[in-house]
Amino acid sequence: MKPHIHELILDSVAAGVFTVDLDRRITCFNREAERITGLSRDKAIGMFWADAVRASDAEKDCALEHSLKTGEPIINKAIYLVDTKGGRVPVSITTAALRETDGTLVGAVESFRDLTLVEDLKRRVSEQYRMEDIIGRSSAMQELFRLLPIVAESDATVLVEGPSGTGKELVARAIHNLSPRKAHRFVAVNCGALPDTLLESELFGYHKGAFTDARTSKPGRFAVAEGGTLFFDEIGDISPAMQTRLLRVLQERSYEPLGSVEPVAADVRIMAATNRNIDALVREGKFREDLYYRLVVVRLALPPLRERREDILVLAEHFIGVFNRLRQKDIVGMADDARAILLEHDYPGNVRELHNIIEHAFVVCRGSFIERQHLPRWLHARERVPGIRHGLTLREMERILISDALDRHHGNRLVAGKELGIHPSTLFRKAEALAIDLPAQDGRSHGRQPPSEKR
Repeated sequence: MKPHIHELILDSVAAGVFTVDLDRRITCFNREAERITGLSRDKAIGMFWADAVRASDAEKDCALEHSLKTGEPIINKAIYLVDTKGGRVPVSITTAALRETDGTLVGAVESFRDLTLVEDLKRRVSEQYRMEDIIGRSSAMQELFRLLPIVAESDATVLVEGPSGTGKELVARAIHNLSPRKAHRFVAVNCGALPDTLLESELFGYHKGAFTDARTSKPGRFAVAEGGTLFFDEIGDISPAMQTRLLRVLQERSYEPLGSVEPVAADVRIMAATNRNIDALVREGKFREDLYYRLVVVRLALPPLRERREDILVLAEHFIGVFNRLRQKDIVGMADDARAILLEHDYPGNVRELHNIIEHAFVVCRGSFIERQHLPRWLHARERVPGIRHGLTLREMERILISDALDRHHGNRLVAGKELGIHPSTLFRKAEALAIDLPAQDGRSHGRQPPSEKR
């Protein structure tokens, strides 16, 4: 039988589409719906939609039921469908009520777009710009990723420098996890949080009777980290007396617990971090020069987030994935207005601040996309010109815009260039000059372009 014109039209749509009547039975099922669900049209027609299209929102907050009962549409809700083989297919759905010309409700329609390619691309981008728990696409972070496995092979002392919130401990943990010591403990000590008396007993431990309240012996952090790594956070905050004690341990590779006269050998790798200018502390006589040289055998620097803006959106997408798992949500991504505001901000709190901003957005966002109104109000107040940061160089802005366009169009240089108003060959030359990693394929090998998501 020759198909009706409306069937031909629906089959040409690059999204799954089906309609249901008031009894919740399927009355129309297009070709893309067949492909995504694995269910044939002939079998689907007449079935209860919940039996034919198994969705993650079927039992709670069902979009189709909402449109049937209220007449209100649901737009771009991210859920999972279960195909005939039991596989989970990520989709973005839109539902609406169907009415006669006189307004009588006769059913509902649902369209759904396959996000498998988008999810796969996100996963591959995450893998490309990730090492252990550190995320970054900027040249500074890529250079760090190159160095970490090399540094991990040795037992050299490492000093990680950078402002608070940049992830210094993550770098130290990554080195430990990539090293031959990974089977043993990674032990962190916050030097700025403890006074000297407590810090000494925490590090070296004590024997029973060493002081009034020492009713039992207690191992220190050196003993706990035996065979592994001991990380001193905020090493610049320790007192001169503690610096002397620590220097002796680094020189002799042994220590004495409080109340003991016998030295204990220390088989630990030492790493440290500081958010202070350690060179200035040495010049001012506030930090021992001999200890300084013991610590800076390998020196790694983490720049503030405002100096590696290429990492902002990559980190934001990573945090969205983290909170989706923690909060059991299905937020797909960010709208353009939200992305622009994130790129505008200077992040005095660095990566930790961005993490908190995304967490705030998850609390207030009820849809599938984080939009401007979901971001903290104080962030809006700081906004000047959307997407343009004062003091940003033309080269920095070009790199951000080209990288973002290529990401959103899955490496398709033709589409990205058209959006930016430049020829694909010009985009290619600029990408090379700006050291932007281009995918091996330009995105057109996937056939038709993946459907664009609401931003």
